[in-house]
Amino acid sequence: MKIIDKQLLDRTSEAAKKSPRLRMNHNFHEHTDDFLNRLINAIEPDSYVRPHRHQNPDKEEIFFLLRGKAAFFLFDDEGNITDKLILSPDEGVYGAEIAPGVWHSLLVLEPDTVVYETKRGPYAPLSPENFAPWSPSVDEADAAKEYMEYLRSKI
Repeated sequence: MKIIDKQLLDRTSEAAKKSPRLRMNHNFHEHTDDFLNRLINAIEPDSYVRPHRHQNPDKEEIFFLLRGKAAFFLFDDEGNITDKLILSPDEGVYGAEIAPGVWHSLLVLEPDTVVYETKRGPYAPLSPENFAPWSPSVDEADAAKEYMEYLRSKI
């Protein structure tokens, strides 16, 4: 049995705080080519989750917020926000499912935020065409911070 408890969330959050990306995964799937990839992802507030989609191969993605608070955004092909949702267990909003090919991003609002994610395997790193061309690259640190502030202003 694989257990998700406070100790696991705490350990993964501590590892995220030490990571340059301010994120850390804990995988539950045994192999990257498993039919279903399952993981917790600890994400800190200054971590930039670049808008992206899952297309070719098409994969739906399901998020459940285990603790913390995050804003979830959907975008059209031009980068306009088409929908937003505040995920917060304290407010009774626990997760979302995103269809394949939909541009999306997550903006973490509280320290020690942890989400449980599932998506169809096998694991495949995102190809360049799956990163939103209208969003800054993770290598553009100043532009990424500005973009995160823009998203924060839209909450």
